[in-house]
Amino acid sequence: MKWPGRQRRPVLEPVDGDTVLEFRGVGRTYPGPPPVTALRPASLSVRQGDFVTVSGRSGSGKSTFLNIAGLLDTPTEGQYVLGGVDVSRLTGAERAAVRGRRIGFVFQSFHLMPHRTALENAELGMVYAGVPRRERTGRAREVLCSVGLGHRLDALPSRLSGGERQRVAIARALAGRPTLLLCDEPTGNLDSATADAVLGLLDELNDQGMTVVVITHDAAVAARGSRRITIRDGALSEAVPATVG
Repeated sequence: MKWPGRQRRPVLEPVDGDTVLEFRGVGRTYPGPPPVTALRPASLSVRQGDFVTVSGRSGSGKSTFLNIAGLLDTPTEGQYVLGGVDVSRLTGAERAAVRGRRIGFVFQSFHLMPHRTALENAELGMVYAGVPRRERTGRAREVLCSVGLGHRLDALPSRLSGGERQRVAIARALAGRPTLLLCDEPTGNLDSATADAVLGLLDELNDQGMTVVVITHDAAVAARGSRRITIRDGALSEAVPATVG
C-alpha cells in the first residue's frame, strides 16, 4: 500500500494542489461569560506527505486544534480548507461525510469493540461509510497485513497486546483510505518500547506518503515529527529546522 511521496516544507506557504489541510486565520472562542479563546487566529498549511507533531501542555489548546482539524468542531473565525474544500461553511451532515472520506482517526484509548475480532474492528469505519461488505473485508485484511497483524485477524482485543490493539486502531483508520491520519496521543497508554514501535509504524506510513498529524504532550513524541508545532495559550508556533552551512 503506497501513498504519494513524502515532502517536507515550511508551514506558511501559498496554497497549491498538494495542500491537505489549511487554516486561514482559524480561531475558536467559546461563549461566556466570560468568553474563552481556546485557539487564537492561526494560519497553517499541511502538505501531502508531511509528518507534523502538535504539542503543548494541558489546557494549551491542543484539543480544540484536534476537534477543528478533525471536523468535530467549527471555528468561530477564519477559514478551514481540507483537501481543497472550504469545510468551515459546511453543514454538520456535510462535515461528517467529508470527515468519513478524508480523515482517519487514531486515539489514545484505541476505541475497539471488545467482542469484535481484529478484522471486524478494522471494518467498522467502512460500515458507517457504506462500503459494500465484500470490499470492506478485503480492505480490512489488506491494512491489517500492512501493519503486521496478518496473523491476528481473528483475535479479540482482549487477546491482543497494547501495541497490537493500537495497530488494529491504525488499520481501522487506514481502511477508509484517508488523505490525513490524525492521531490523538497515540502512545499515551503504551510503555516506552511499544510506543517506539507504534511511532516507527507511523514513520513507515509517512515514508509511503501518508500525511500524519500527531497531537501529543510528550516532548519525545513531538521530536519525531519532520515539522514540530507548539501550542501555548491557544497560539500556534512552528520550530524552524536548523540549517547546516
